[in-house]
Amino acid sequence: MSATPLELDGRPVSLAEQAYLAVRDQLIMLQIQPGQPIDDVTLARQLGVGRTPLREALKRLEQDRLVVSFPRRGTFATGVDIADLAHVSEIRASLEPLAARRAAERATPELRAELTDISGRTRALDFDGSERSDLMRWDLYVHRTIYRAAANPHLEDVLIRYDNLATRIHCVFLDRLTTMDMHIVAEHVALLEAIASGEPDRAEQLAREHVLGFEKAVRAVI
Repeated sequence: MSATPLELDGRPVSLAEQAYLAVRDQLIMLQIQPGQPIDDVTLARQLGVGRTPLREALKRLEQDRLVVSFPRRGTFATGVDIADLAHVSEIRASLEPLAARRAAERATPELRAELTDISGRTRALDFDGSERSDLMRWDLYVHRTIYRAAANPHLEDVLIRYDNLATRIHCVFLDRLTTMDMHIVAEHVALLEAIASGEPDRAEQLAREHVLGFEKAVRAVI
């Protein structure tokens, strides 16, 4: 399975936005390790952008709690504190069901068709043969599509931030999760179908179960 880019809508983006999305992905998927210093000269060269767009991106990533800057020391990827899992999950367990409910109520016909298509693609995934990092990227992609379908940009922004933080914690323990644990991603099939068919109560319930189920799977291997 090829990794799905985290950009949405195929919209044109600035160099700073491109840098933000690329570095965000590296931080979430631990290609930049927790606590690792950010070499902005090298990173800008790798991304093919100037240092000014990269600095703008790093400021946004600091607001997202993915990097932290220290005077005269530089910028570093934030550490991962497993205690944060409970805090992040508490927020997501309240807001993910709300987004799923709103998506089931508000999604346009075009988005319902898109969600149905994603459901079918999720059903067809080879969970046993796929790279776990690719499955996590798919999980992110599905969540972002649901957030967009909820038609509340403020809710979308908040959920993207906390889903990023949750996924980063999950990725720390990705090699300890069993193949069966990764099948939790398959739960999206029922969730996507509930949203696409306009079942807000069921969508809300399934979204809550998914968030809590992934937290339980991670805690079991800590």
